[in-house]
Amino acid sequence: MPELLPWAWVVLAVAALMIGLAKTAIPGGGILPVALFATVLPARTSTAALLLLLIVGDMFALIAYRRHAHWPTLLRLAPAVVVGLLAGFAFLALGDDAVVRRAIGVILLAMITVTLWRRWRQSLREHGRVDATPASGGGIVAASAYGSLAGFTTMVANAAGPVMSMYFLAMRTPVQVFLGTSAWFFAIVNLFKVPFLAGIGLFDGPVLLMDAVLVPLVVIGALLGIRLARRMKQHVFDKIVIGLTIVGAVYLLV
Repeated sequence: MPELLPWAWVVLAVAALMIGLAKTAIPGGGILPVALFATVLPARTSTAALLLLLIVGDMFALIAYRRHAHWPTLLRLAPAVVVGLLAGFAFLALGDDAVVRRAIGVILLAMITVTLWRRWRQSLREHGRVDATPASGGGIVAASAYGSLAGFTTMVANAAGPVMSMYFLAMRTPVQVFLGTSAWFFAIVNLFKVPFLAGIGLFDGPVLLMDAVLVPLVVIGALLGIRLARRMKQHVFDKIVIGLTIVGAVYLLV
C-alpha cells in the first residue's frame, strides 16, 4: 500500500466518489479526479491507478446507457483513436514523472479551456448571437482530429471527456445516444489501455491494493449518480468542478 498521509487518502476518496458520479450523472466532473490523483501520486502512477477505477465506473455507465450507442460513430473514430493511443503510450513510456506531471497539467488546462469555450458558444446560441446550428462534425477530417486527440489525452491523463463531448455535440448527437456512445467509447478504450500500461510496469502491487480500497467508493458514487441524476443542479456543481480542476492543474505545473 502506498505510504500516504491521511489528507492524501481523503483526496483520493473524494476523487473515487467523483469517478462514479461522473460516469452516471455528471459528465463534466470527469476531469477533477485526474487532477486530484496527479496531485497526490506520482504522475505515471496516477494514470494507472485512475484507469482501473474508471473501468469500474464504465461498468455502471454501460448498465445505464448501453442500449443507446451509435456504432457507426465509434467505428469512424476508431482508426484515429488508435493512433492517438499509441502516441500517448510512447510519451508515457519515454517521459519521466516530472514531464508527465506537467503534461497532465497542460492537458487539464486545455480541456478546461475547451469546456469553457463550448459553454460560451452555447450561451451565445441561446441568446441568438450566433447561428444556432452547430457545424457538422461527421466528416473524416473531424473524426481524425477529435479521435487522435482523444486517444492521446486519454492515454496520458485519462482526460478525453471534453474532447469527445465537443465531437458529439458537433455531430448534433441526441442526449441518450450521446450518453450511450460515450459509455461504450470509454469502456472499450479504457480496457484497450490496460495491457499497454501493464507492459511498462505501472500496475504494481501497491497500486492494485490502493485501488482495491477505493473501488467501493467508486461504486457508491455511481449508485448515487444514478439516483441523483435528475435532481442535481449541475450548473452549480460544474462551476465547482472547473474551479478545483484549474487549481489542481496549476499546482501540477508549479
